[in-house]
Amino acid sequence: MTTEEAKSRIAELTEQIEKHNHNYYVLSKPTVSDYDFDMLLEELIRLEKEFPQFLSSDSPSQRVGGTVTKEFKTVKHKYPMLSLSNSYSREEVQEFENRIRKLIERDVEYVCELKYDGVAIGLTYKNGKLEQAVTRGDGIQGDDVTTNIKTIKSIPLKLQGSDFPAEFEIRGEVFLPLKSFEKMNKEREEAGEELYANPRNTASGTLKMQDSAIVAKRNLDCFLYFILGEELPFKNHFDNLNKAREWGFNVPLYMRKVKDIDGIFSFIDEWDEKRHTLPFETDGVVIKVNSYDDRDALGFTAKNPRWAIAYKFKTEQAATLLNEVTFQVGRTGAITPVANLQPVLLAGTTVKRASLYNADQIEKLDLHGGDTVLVEKGGEIIPKIVGVDLSKRAANSERIKYITNCPECGAELIRKEGESVHYCPNETECPPQIKGKMEHFVSRKAMDIDSLGAETIDMLFQKGLVRTIADIYDLKKEDIVTLERMAEKSAANLIEGIEKSKAIPFTRVLFALGIRFVGETVAKKLALHFKTIDALMNATFEQLLEADEIGDKIAASIKEFFANEKNVDIIKRLREKELQFELSEAENTKVSDKLAGKTFVVSGVFAKFTRDELEKAIEDNGGKNVGSISKKTTYIVAGENMGPSKLEKAQKLNVPIITEDDFIKMLATN
Repeated sequence: MTTEEAKSRIAELTEQIEKHNHNYYVLSKPTVSDYDFDMLLEELIRLEKEFPQFLSSDSPSQRVGGTVTKEFKTVKHKYPMLSLSNSYSREEVQEFENRIRKLIERDVEYVCELKYDGVAIGLTYKNGKLEQAVTRGDGIQGDDVTTNIKTIKSIPLKLQGSDFPAEFEIRGEVFLPLKSFEKMNKEREEAGEELYANPRNTASGTLKMQDSAIVAKRNLDCFLYFILGEELPFKNHFDNLNKAREWGFNVPLYMRKVKDIDGIFSFIDEWDEKRHTLPFETDGVVIKVNSYDDRDALGFTAKNPRWAIAYKFKTEQAATLLNEVTFQVGRTGAITPVANLQPVLLAGTTVKRASLYNADQIEKLDLHGGDTVLVEKGGEIIPKIVGVDLSKRAANSERIKYITNCPECGAELIRKEGESVHYCPNETECPPQIKGKMEHFVSRKAMDIDSLGAETIDMLFQKGLVRTIADIYDLKKEDIVTLERMAEKSAANLIEGIEKSKAIPFTRVLFALGIRFVGETVAKKLALHFKTIDALMNATFEQLLEADEIGDKIAASIKEFFANEKNVDIIKRLREKELQFELSEAENTKVSDKLAGKTFVVSGVFAKFTRDELEKAIEDNGGKNVGSISKKTTYIVAGENMGPSKLEKAQKLNVPIITEDDFIKMLATN
């Protein structure tokens, strides 16, 4: 065979095999026998070995696997991979739909889809070819698993047609079909090996296997359900998904476009009954606003989109014995009671422990030692006790009493007025709090000291090398090499990671300090408002309340934190180690004070800004964004489709309404 003949035959085989793959794995309509398919694939692999110059990254032969990945590279998502807020009742779904109507103030179209119980994945395509596959990770960055993803036969390596964008991302769920899961467990049982717990965890573990040949044998599948990009063909979710199906993607048919809450509930009811007949696991329904313009108008919270919600089907319950209740201490000192149970199989996993949340929950359940309790999984993940079978309670059983002293350090517990949780106040001496604060301090979203995990922190603590977060910066290489399983190179990497963390910006340093109620978003608001740690430490209660989104509870927590001399001493030591305790120019996006003292409400859809960009421009120029109109509102920036009720309220209160062009002129002339 000549070189040209080989090139032509490889191209022909590639096209035939991918077509057969699509027919079998996506359309479920095979057009060739398994034997004939295998013969075609064997011929392709043989020709590619003889003529390696024609082997491409999108060849069907790459689905066989064989590549070994020793380390999965961490990749930052181009678009953050946010999670959805969950609902467990029809009332919560109704409230979601009511909020949408209130904000959009007209009829809204929704798309209902099944919620697949697998592993979230983002696939990037460039010029019609699979470029990269990244797991969800923490939503900001995930692991590059492209080599393993190529083994999933329902994921196209090369797209069909030519009307797709030059670059886009499509997201979905990698899952293990129930038939494949059962086959794997049958083989393991025959071999005398421990059975896999459930399909989801097995799929997750498979995706991170180093040998892609083993991944290929697991028969993973993938449903795609969300497209992101700059040049998508349609301005709505439903039509884009149908178009993606034409490009060769395995877009599930388990979805429906509806116009109201009745349509949403009809879809939920139908699949709540039919879900047990599906060849894969599903734990609910996802409801999404269809129009992208409506989504832009609704925007996002810090963690979730406001235009989508996940409804979870009612969870399975199991009865088992309560052996004892133990109490755990968190990094903030919060005490969490935990029920230790007689092991019971529930929703595919063996449950041994369940959270009891707080003293009120124990009292509400009226728990006694040795009770037979009803357990279910909240959101199919976290086991919880939902009731007690009183008919099986022993006559001499004793009521479970909530502890009065910390189980770790013995300090007397406190419970503040208006709060449901008990706390250990001994934050600087209680071991779980000390180690918990360190684990939070070094975490990815805080100081990002990658080499310093919980196990290493525990060893350092046990050896007396660290007692506060400031002690981390006093560590020396010779201290670390004495730890178990810590070689020279690992110790050097840890010291390097600690040194690099000194460049972490002030907003994240403030979050890393672990002040109660000061999460990522609040830390950023405080840093932007006060600019330096000194200004924040010296702020009065009233001055703290002047900062955006800071209420009484947060302000009181900040004052309490800085009133503790030990915390002030830790900050002093960290400052001496050259950590960042003031806002840098890069963090401070403020452009001017042109809008200082002015309050804005943004409403509608805009041509020159996204809603988020408009609100950022207001904040960058000293203005303040609020969600509702009042007498204190200075301006309403109105785009298309501004709600009639907002317009009526603005006119009633004589609040000036300006366009985005008026806003641009305001910035230019002020």
